[in-house]
This record gives sequence, C-alpha cells and structure tokens, in this order.
Amino acid sequence: MKDKVKVCFLLLMNAIQAGRIYSTEHPKFEEFLDRLYNILLEILEHKKELILGLVSSELAWEDEIFFDLSSKLSTLISFLEENRIERIVFSQGLQREELRQFISFLIRAKKPVQVSEAEKEYLDLSGVQNIRAGRLRAMIKNQDSERIKEELKRKYESSVEAVSYSLNLVLEEREVDYLDLRFNLLNVMEDFFGRHQELLNLIEVKRSDLVTFVHLLNVSILVMFFASKLGFARDDVLDLGVAALYHDIGKLYISHKIIKKKTRLTDEEFQQIQNHPIIGAQILERYKDSLGYLPVVAAFEHHLRYDLSGYPKLPFNRKPHLASQMISICDVYDALAIKRSYKKDYPPDKIYELMMMEKGKAFAPQLLDKFFQFIGLWPVGTIVVLNDDRVAVVRRVNENEIARPVVEIIAPQNEGEVIDLSQNGELSIVRALNPRGKGKKYLALLSLSNNPF
Repeated sequence: MKDKVKVCFLLLMNAIQAGRIYSTEHPKFEEFLDRLYNILLEILEHKKELILGLVSSELAWEDEIFFDLSSKLSTLISFLEENRIERIVFSQGLQREELRQFISFLIRAKKPVQVSEAEKEYLDLSGVQNIRAGRLRAMIKNQDSERIKEELKRKYESSVEAVSYSLNLVLEEREVDYLDLRFNLLNVMEDFFGRHQELLNLIEVKRSDLVTFVHLLNVSILVMFFASKLGFARDDVLDLGVAALYHDIGKLYISHKIIKKKTRLTDEEFQQIQNHPIIGAQILERYKDSLGYLPVVAAFEHHLRYDLSGYPKLPFNRKPHLASQMISICDVYDALAIKRSYKKDYPPDKIYELMMMEKGKAFAPQLLDKFFQFIGLWPVGTIVVLNDDRVAVVRRVNENEIARPVVEIIAPQNEGEVIDLSQNGELSIVRALNPRGKGKKYLALLSLSNNPF
C-alpha cells in the first residue's frame, strides 16, 4: 500500500505539470490523469478514504512521512505550499471527471484565492463530491513589502538550487526529467518575468559555487522575457529557456580553476576555454532525445558572434540560429550586470553603450534594438537620480523612448509621485545608483513592481 501511495504523489505531480505546461485537454495530461485515477481506485477498494498530507514541507500518509520523496517531488511540495494546501482527501466513489476538475482547479489557482468564512477548513469545489483539499494556513491580505521581497528571494534561491540540480544531472550523465524541468522554468517565468534588475537589487550571491548557476538562471529569465515580448508561443518560450539554461554546460565541464582564475590565462588554458562550446554541444548531443536539439545548437553557437568572427571557427559562412543570437545578447547583458571576483558590475547606461558598440558585430542589429526596446535603457527596478537631484525607481519602460521611462520618486520629497518622463520635457535621468553601493540605503524604500506576466 505504501508504494502505491508514493506512486499517487508522483502521478499527481506529473498530472499538474502536464496540465500547466500543455493543457488539461492534452494527451499527456490525459495519460497521467488515467494512471492516477486507476491507482486511486485500487487503493480506495480497500480504504474509505486516502489522505495525502504535507507536514513541515514533507509528504505524508497516515503515520508515514516520506522523507525519501523530498528531493524527487520538491516541485509538488512547493506547488502545494504555494496553494496553501496541507492535505488532500480522496473518498470512495471517486469519479474520473471529479479528479480532472480538481486538478484543473489547482492549476488555475496557482496564486492562492480568497476563501470565505464557510470555507475555513476545505476548499469548496463545485461538482467535486469525493475530493477535499484542506488549507495550510489562513490567507494573508496586503502582505507588506518586506515580506513580498523575502518571498521573492526565497523563490529565487530555490530556483537557483533547482538549476544547479538540473545542470549537475547532465554533468554526471544522469537522466533528466524534461517535464519537471519545463515545469520549473514555467514557474521561473511566472515569478520573475521582467524583473531582472529587481532581482539584481535583492539577491547577493555569497556562495562562489553558485555564481555560474545564478548567471545561467538569469540568462534563462532574460531569454524567456525577450521571447515572450517578441510574441513567441509559450512552448517555444520554454524551449528557449531550456536552451539558455544549458548553453554554457561546456564551461561548467572545464576545470573551475581555469574559469575562476584571476590572473592571465596561459595559451593552453585559453584554448580550453575556447573549446567549451564544442564540449558543451557534445555533452548535450547525448540528451537530444529528452532536451531536443536547440540546447545543442545554442551551446555550440553562443560565442560565434553575428559577424562570425567568434569561436568555434566554421568552415562555411552561416549566421547563428535565432535562439543562439537571442541567448548571446542575454548572456552578455547579464554578465555585464553582475559583479564577479574579476570584474565590476556596470550600470545600465554603460551596458547599453558597450553592447551598442557591438551592434552588427557581436549582435544582430534588429534583435539588439528589440531587446533594449523591451528591457529599456533603464530597466524596471533601477534606482536612478534625476536632474533635480531627487531619487526615483523605474516602474515601467516606455518602449518608444527607452531613455525616458515611468519613474516613482522615493526621496527626498514628493515620495510616491509617479512621473512619465516621456511626457515631461524638464526632467531626465542623470545616472543609476548601484544597489550594492550608493543605492543600498534606498532599497528598503522600494516596493516591487507588479509582475506583468
């Protein structure tokens, strides 16, 4: 019985993932729904009720706590916690359509919904008589800014750990669960869409072993934002996110002593670095059946440059794949924005200047223009000083005037005033304040922007 309950947890996670990644009409969802329903029927032949629980972030059944499932089913645990669900009760008489409606409800209720006084203990699911879902804790209205920031940091740190795990699976030549990977990226896209600069404000990576994983996650976030703004279909956006996540797997494979070396590289070490796109493509080629070919292409091409002056050298002239060109732009943007042991973090206007110098050389001209049209010269979340010496935070990019976004004043007077600089000819942005330097004292004054995803 215990093994069957474990399978229930696994199939519940698979059904939720399939429903969110594809739809509740997709054959993959139907497959997992059928398998879950059948094993539930087997269990309910011998028990009046099956209670699946969540106790202190561990999956549980009766007196059993399944500590061995914590890592494998961390996605399900996070999903249930985010939806404030601590137990799910299945009763005899369960119908397949009830199960479908219940999982569809969970998928729609990704962000917790308000419950009435009459629903303190259980969600009221119309038409579902043989499934009950208990609340984990009471809803909290109007969460204060600091709590929201802490929640965003927690989600981001959890995502970094998930990225580290997914990349290490490939480095260790283990099997990758593509459905789980796409589901994690879908959560990443929903939680961090358009928030690159806000994340840079909030997150300070203290563990050196996670720096590369943070960068790869950021590149994936930027690429999915870029692709979404360009109008790509959701499946294509997620495929690009996966490719971005794995594009530098070859560099991870190379000795960390070379990658993190502060002194000048020897000729031999430099050659090893230049070979990392080939190494990465060879590694990912072994995973083409589960990850597809796009990660292979992106790993091989991300240093080619638009004018083909990069590496590896090709025996023929062929422009890099669109995915590789997009990843290259996002890769360089985040690399310039993040402080490393061997380089400082550049302000947004300097990043714009440096990348525009490579327009038509490293980067496709139209793509580069589009990227900055979407992310802005001053991205959302940038702390800036105006020409009247007031300090503000960028709240929205004006795509037609990227240097003149919508800002909110945070100091020293008229705090909370919102100004559209594209409609104000007198005010302009003079410079950005580094959130790790002169801008640090203003971080506590900031609330997060509304995630537009």
